[in-house]
Amino acid sequence: MQTSQLQRTGLMVLLAGQLLPMIDFSIVNVALDAMAHTLQATAIELALIVAVYGIAFAICLAMGGRLGDNYGRRRVFLAGVGIFGIASLLCGIANSVGLLMFARALQGVGAAFIVPQILATLHITLKGRAHARAIGLYGGIGGLAFIIGQVLGGFLIKADIGGYGWRSVFLINLPICLFVLITARRFVPETQNTQRVPVDVSGTLLLAGAIGCLMLALALGPLLHWSWPCILLLVLFPLFLHRLRQSSLRLEAANGAPLLPPSLLRLPSVRFGLTLAVLFFSCWSGFMFSVALTLQAGLGLTAFQSGNAFIALGVAYFIGAMQSTRIVERLGKRGALLMGCGIQMVGLVALIATLQLAWPQVGIFTLIPATVLIGFGQSFIVSTFYRIGMSGVPHHQAGAGSAVLSTVQQSALGLGPMLLGGVFTQIYTHGNHLAAITGTLGVELVMMALLVIFTSLNRRTFQPVTAEG
Repeated sequence: MQTSQLQRTGLMVLLAGQLLPMIDFSIVNVALDAMAHTLQATAIELALIVAVYGIAFAICLAMGGRLGDNYGRRRVFLAGVGIFGIASLLCGIANSVGLLMFARALQGVGAAFIVPQILATLHITLKGRAHARAIGLYGGIGGLAFIIGQVLGGFLIKADIGGYGWRSVFLINLPICLFVLITARRFVPETQNTQRVPVDVSGTLLLAGAIGCLMLALALGPLLHWSWPCILLLVLFPLFLHRLRQSSLRLEAANGAPLLPPSLLRLPSVRFGLTLAVLFFSCWSGFMFSVALTLQAGLGLTAFQSGNAFIALGVAYFIGAMQSTRIVERLGKRGALLMGCGIQMVGLVALIATLQLAWPQVGIFTLIPATVLIGFGQSFIVSTFYRIGMSGVPHHQAGAGSAVLSTVQQSALGLGPMLLGGVFTQIYTHGNHLAAITGTLGVELVMMALLVIFTSLNRRTFQPVTAEG
């Protein structure tokens, strides 16, 4: 395995590639109304336009990590960027719902080839403080991109550059793809495992079945009033997971290489990282969705104004992410995580109080104090997620480890709007927008309290802070 040092320019190229899939998770949300008018799309079709990207992304992540291990992480990274660029162009010129859904699914495949290579390359090519700083940047850019998507999407729809309307939210990806394709081969070192491992086809299909069933059921359930096909999908989800586990155990016992190695899942650091991902990232995306819905439907703000309401949160998040290495060195991973949870929880309480006191005269500037606290706290949670999750992963399993963490992270991001959005909708049907957002934020507070308790009870998971951060 080649282990040449990743230089600063190469790191910037990788992070530019990271922006692509992360932004597209949220940027499309603000364009849905415009898409509906142009393509005459139904509510179910809009839900599928959002869902197929997340489903394809989550399904192919583990396979993307394995391909990078086998054939070279830079090579697969470049292939992913190329696929993502072509898919973005198809999204931008789509004249039918069917073509747009296909292009969105293709975007998800490209994204799945991109993401595992970035974290694995950082894990292998950097050590010590350089590694710690790079992981901090990775977490910072990843989270900031989610917020950039909200703000940028609103701006592009309002500006209507060249008359492209909602299509510009996809076409904006093209110059970034070209930049990465031109520069990555020169500045990003190639790394791969010394021995190629066959792709676990049965594991890939079973994982696809599990994720597809869960995310489709949650995406379409509310729209189809939880009819029997949605219930059937939910029933099939644990069955697929059970078969995946049994298949992986048999393959590993036969000295094979399952897509999601059980030995990797038994590592305390990975198990903790996965629990953190489920509790936090589902809350994070659910929070963004519910607050955006409240600002637009409840307070009458435009998509552009709604996006601007997240700017202060994004700036605070990025500042916190840049300080995360120093904070982890001082407090340790566990201390930084608990601090982040505490700050975010104070911010959530402040946001509830702000909405209660100012409603319905809630302006963008009114939200700044609470959202700054929320963004600052979130930054430390995200940065420790990657540090903790990858800390015990051996180099030869870097791609698989990155893919496991990213698969659960992206699945949680996809589930968040459906889960917390369901809470929001249920409360709204018996009350109003203020009651709905207050109850939803209360549920998020409870989940963050569970994360604090879980962290406090798992002291042994956290090793003393080392040079690798």
